[in-house]
Amino acid sequence: MKTIYLTLIFLVCLFVPSIFAEERPNILWLTCEDIGRHLGCYEFPAAVTPVLDILAERGMLYRFAWSNYPVCAPARTTIITGCYPASLGAEQMRSNVPLPEQIKMFPYYLRQNGYYCTNNAKEDYNVFAQNGEKYWDVSSNKAHWKNRPANTPFFAVFNFGVTHESQIRNKHELKRDPEKVPVPKYHPNVSEIRRDWAQYHDRITEMDALCGAKLDELEKAGLTENTIVFFFGDHGSGMPRNKRTPLDCGLGVPFIVYFPTKFKHLAPPDYQNGTKSERLISFVDLAPTMLSLAGIEPPKTMQGIVFAGKFIDNPREFVFGFRGRMDERGDLVRSVSDGQYVYVRNYHPEIIYGARNNYMFQTRTTQVWRELYDQGDLPPEQAFFWKLKPTEELYDLKTDHDEIINLADLPEYRSIKTKLKSVLRKNLLTIRDVHFLPEAILHTRFAGSTPYEMGHDTEQYPFEKILNAADPATDRSVTADELRKLFLDTESAVRYWGAIGILIRLADTAGVDGTQPNETTTALLDSWKPIFQDRINDDDISVRIVVAELLGRYGKDDDVNIAVQILLEAARSDSPYLIWQSLEALDTFAPRCGKFAEEIRTLTSEPFKGRIGAVFEKIIQSIQKRLP
Repeated sequence: MKTIYLTLIFLVCLFVPSIFAEERPNILWLTCEDIGRHLGCYEFPAAVTPVLDILAERGMLYRFAWSNYPVCAPARTTIITGCYPASLGAEQMRSNVPLPEQIKMFPYYLRQNGYYCTNNAKEDYNVFAQNGEKYWDVSSNKAHWKNRPANTPFFAVFNFGVTHESQIRNKHELKRDPEKVPVPKYHPNVSEIRRDWAQYHDRITEMDALCGAKLDELEKAGLTENTIVFFFGDHGSGMPRNKRTPLDCGLGVPFIVYFPTKFKHLAPPDYQNGTKSERLISFVDLAPTMLSLAGIEPPKTMQGIVFAGKFIDNPREFVFGFRGRMDERGDLVRSVSDGQYVYVRNYHPEIIYGARNNYMFQTRTTQVWRELYDQGDLPPEQAFFWKLKPTEELYDLKTDHDEIINLADLPEYRSIKTKLKSVLRKNLLTIRDVHFLPEAILHTRFAGSTPYEMGHDTEQYPFEKILNAADPATDRSVTADELRKLFLDTESAVRYWGAIGILIRLADTAGVDGTQPNETTTALLDSWKPIFQDRINDDDISVRIVVAELLGRYGKDDDVNIAVQILLEAARSDSPYLIWQSLEALDTFAPRCGKFAEEIRTLTSEPFKGRIGAVFEKIIQSIQKRLP
């Protein structure tokens, strides 16, 4: 009998731990839109956020978390895939590209492993799944964990849109005094802007209450001690120069986690209730970390670093930021931070941060800020947004929270800049950033495949060679002879960057925002014509479009005629991306196109429906308003 008892005890000891090990946590995400670290728990003086402050006291706050994109769709694409959209060909706002078979949205893996996955309710991804795969059990405004089958762990997302950019500018009775709301140094401290900031903070307080309602619901259901809770925003605040800007002000988000006692063994090593972690968090880390919490080994295709759960990695040293096309306005900016310094590399310094994005200009702050700039009344730190960008930026967040003192050219910061620049380049090469191809070339090359697969084919995409062209082309210190070599290359993307290089140098002579051609600009254009003249007939239309833009913006009447003809030809193609590129180029010199006004007014976005059609329509409206 004693032997039987000992055997039973042995079996209990053997199997009970495995039973507990198999118990998996519920995971609840409370997310919101367009907010920076403007919460009481982040020691922001104007914040009224009692619910989230208590959540931070019960859990742990991360001081430095970054969205990878300062706008929603690519930021959410990062979250759902665990991959950088620059690697997927999905960074443009908006776009819709296919995922390769080997890359899934992460709820797919959770569902395959028995989780009930709900999303209430925003998706807004820039990718679509192959083969009609289903990633959510329910994704709608009715989605809820309470509808799951019995004894089923859940992953549930509740997203609150009350803080979105659009909610800053609608009618709202202010709850706080605008005179007592802090205004960052890059914004003019005037009544209209103070009011927008006040309304922004009011909306955060409303969102805080919505989070409280969900946490109360969890408590009443008796699930608090079985559920790991995450709170974060999708990117920085919806105010201009935050949203759409790949600095800390546009990428820095609040990030709070709560681990119940039962699942503290899944928490990061530094997890302590009521503490603040210095570990860097990047949105690309979320997908693999959620799988790790569920006991699922993340697939090798995911590019993030696991910060909790069974498969935890070493802490990351750097976080990375990206800016691409923002609706109808193109750009290419890359950034990196170690938590103190932010380094920025602008690959289109001829495009100002404040480029006329229709949606951004609906905010009263943007309108007033631009009006004050046009009146010439702004100090340098407030005028910067409306001027040509420097090729490089470097900011020290410890001494310059508002990121207004550019240290990039100071000798004493050379070693820091060099290090971060090297780290950034290594990351671009590692992830195979495909957006160094203009959109039209990108979509042509991946036809029949996916941008990700094309980007990892070194014959289709000789990225290092292209990056080695983009770097000198956008470096204002590089000579004309070096640019000349780019135009002789057989790779169309290299020739494209050669043309961008000339455009940058012409813009530099044409006033602080590159829009006012003068005798110096025209003379420089004439002197450079022998370098790029043959590119007017380049085999690649994307190259011809850039040449047309620099001729139209800075050339003489005959140059304008040539430019418009090239752009109208491209605008009538069947490629939506060529049409967009040609329309945006035409918009830069629309006031010089009087001779072609009637023909230009016939352009329409009608053939293209949905989001891409809306993008075209905004540019067409801008062109037609500015025609003489």
